[in-house]
Amino acid sequence: MGFPGVWMTESGSMIYRVVPKCACSTIGQIMFYSDHGRFFDGDIHDSTDGLHKWSQDDSQKVIESAVLGHKTPTFTCVRNPYSRILSSFFDKIAGIQRNGRRYRGNLVPQLIQRYGIDVGTPENGFEFDQIASFRRFLLFARDTIRWRRPMDPDIHWSAMSGHIGTFIANGGQYNRIFFTEKFNEGMQQVLKGSKTPNSIDLKDVPRFNESEGHGPKRAHKVSDYFDDLSRHLIWEIYKDDFQLFRYDFDDPDNKMPIGEVDLNEVHAKLGR
Repeated sequence: MGFPGVWMTESGSMIYRVVPKCACSTIGQIMFYSDHGRFFDGDIHDSTDGLHKWSQDDSQKVIESAVLGHKTPTFTCVRNPYSRILSSFFDKIAGIQRNGRRYRGNLVPQLIQRYGIDVGTPENGFEFDQIASFRRFLLFARDTIRWRRPMDPDIHWSAMSGHIGTFIANGGQYNRIFFTEKFNEGMQQVLKGSKTPNSIDLKDVPRFNESEGHGPKRAHKVSDYFDDLSRHLIWEIYKDDFQLFRYDFDDPDNKMPIGEVDLNEVHAKLGR
């Protein structure tokens, strides 16, 4: 299977396992800057040089050698599951993508037909019942993850533990897993432990949120979107994420982790 979703600086200073909707655009830009002294001009996901990516054939042998050598600082970043699934909904389902179209072509029309989801339009200011539509989307997300229908699960709402676990199962090992909610603190520790060609001050780094401004804003606090059924579904989908990455399932409005990640536990449970 190799190491899908893995990026590495060309200098070999650090390895990153991408987890979608967990500050990956900002992390990729920081990695790029640490090698080249400048940010990539555009969405870092679109870069085809300046950064090793497993999706690039020429990078695979270099990445595999570094990962299996266990000498290169290796990390990933996680996010509160409540906030992450909401972000996936507003970006990928309710929002318009950078190409001016809906995500994955006919996906949203299918959801409107099969699940009764309404996401509004740019013309009406994206006015719709956010809470009702999100809860219907959550049923769809659960169906894709549990039964792989009406489609395979999408990377943007698949469990973080799944992304992180493939890396471990194929021979990778993490030196650090930090929180989106404590981004500067965690990323600084990664940079401190890496020999980068260029230094970077995280206080001066913009947040490269590629989904910003392309859809509706969340109109309610997080807990308003989750009734008893929704929380049951969230636990069914993201139980491992809550437990391994120490997020508060009982209070959806508490976005902060309630403990530190135990790397030994993560490797033991996800490496089976």
